[in-house]
This record gives sequence, C-alpha cells and structure tokens, in this order.
Amino acid sequence: MLSKISRITTQKKHKDRYNIFLDDGQGEKYGFSVDEAVLVEYRLRKNMELDDATITALIQKDTLHKSYTLAINFLSYRMRTKKEIHGYLLKKEVDEEHIAKIMDKLSEEGLVNDNEFAQAFVRTRIQTAEKGPMLVKQELMQKGVDNAIASEAVDMYTFDVQFDKAMKLAAKKLRTDNNKSFQKQIQQLQGTLMQKGFSGEVVQAVTAEFRNEKDDDAEWAALVKQGEKLLRKHQPKYSGFELEQKIKEALYRKGFTIELITIFLDEKREE
Repeated sequence: MLSKISRITTQKKHKDRYNIFLDDGQGEKYGFSVDEAVLVEYRLRKNMELDDATITALIQKDTLHKSYTLAINFLSYRMRTKKEIHGYLLKKEVDEEHIAKIMDKLSEEGLVNDNEFAQAFVRTRIQTAEKGPMLVKQELMQKGVDNAIASEAVDMYTFDVQFDKAMKLAAKKLRTDNNKSFQKQIQQLQGTLMQKGFSGEVVQAVTAEFRNEKDDDAEWAALVKQGEKLLRKHQPKYSGFELEQKIKEALYRKGFTIELITIFLDEKREE
C-alpha cells in the first residue's frame, strides 16, 4: 500500500528531528519520525509516495542512527574500548544486529581502537597513578582489551619509570609507618609494592635502596614506643621473667632485633 507524505514538521524539543505525517487516502495521520541525516539521505519531502517496505526501512534506519548517536555521545566524554561501547549499547537495549553495524562503522571511522585506547590509558596512568604495570594491565583487560594489546601497552613502564614511581610511593609509606620496626616496614613495603603491580625486580631494587638508609635512632625510638606500649598492656597481669618474655616475644614478632630488645629490657630493669 502506498502512502503520501502530507506534512513534515520539526520537533519542538529536538530541532534536528522531524515528524513525518502520512495520508493513505483516509486522511492525515502521524507516521514516524526521523533524524535530519535520514531525512536528507532519503530526500524526504511533501507529496513523496512511500510503500510499506520503504517506511519500515526508514524506521529501521532511523533507529540505527539514534543508536549510533548514543555511541557517539558515550565516546564524547573519553575514549572507550570496544567492550565498553558494546556493553553500553546493550544496556540501552540496542539490537545486537545494530550493535554490530555500529561497531563496524566506529572502527572504520577510527573512533574506536583498542590499541590507541590502551596506549593512552597507560600514558595517563604513568602520569597520574601510583600503580605498576601489572595492575594497569589488569585494569585494561577488565575493560575488555586483549591480553596481547595490554601487554604491549604496559611496555611503556620501563624499569626507570617503575623505579621512580615505586621510590616515591615507598618514601611516602615509610614516613607513615615510622613507629614500626625497620624490618616490619620493609616487609610491608614489599607487600604494598607488589599489590600496586610493580615487578619483582623493581621491588627488590627499591627495598635494597631503603635498606641502605636505615636510621638507627629512629629504630630505637620505634622500639621504645612499642615496648612501652607492651609494658602497659602486660604489667597488670605479669611481672619479672614472665613479663620480660612476653615483651621480648612481642617485639621480636614486630621485627626488632634481639640485641635491641635486650638493651631495652636491661634499661627497664635498672629503672
């Protein structure tokens, strides 16, 4: 059946969309709406005749265009991976067939490229985050980037880049943990750097640097603070040899040397 376009009006809220009114011989009625791009592509105009198949094709074309516009808007905030765009369109209830067409078009236009995304993502992480390459690679793969692409991107984390970032993170952590034994600080530092995704080689190099900077005065001050705290805790229940053993065992577990612990206990015994 043929219908004739009787009127084309601009939507009030969306100036780039148009309402198409049709007359099939039984009076005018609303037919469908299209984006300006579809209107121009199909040269829609008043008195143009459309059959049912063409109308269906126009509606499908417009639906696809609206979904494509959704993807473009989603990309306008920042770069996205293919997986992120696909997931977003699914959430917006876009048909899988249309999603495939949209992804192909975005790729052809250079608007989605997981290689470029990964490179840009790693550059940003290097500049702004206290993270190593293994953690950043994990982030990339969670965003849907292929393992090989992610591995290549994190190659930007050279040893020097990692070492510099890890040293800054280590210095900050050691400043906040200065009430603990030096050995305990080093152990926790190693754990933190590994959790942050730095390579084992870098972790070893950084901790070696700080081992050479051990502050004996700070170590003694930390031991005294921890020892005094333990004395206050255990003195109500223990005394003499039993109290000393409790203190000695607890301080040793905290990473202090037997030599320093003995000196501390000797001084306490003389008070």
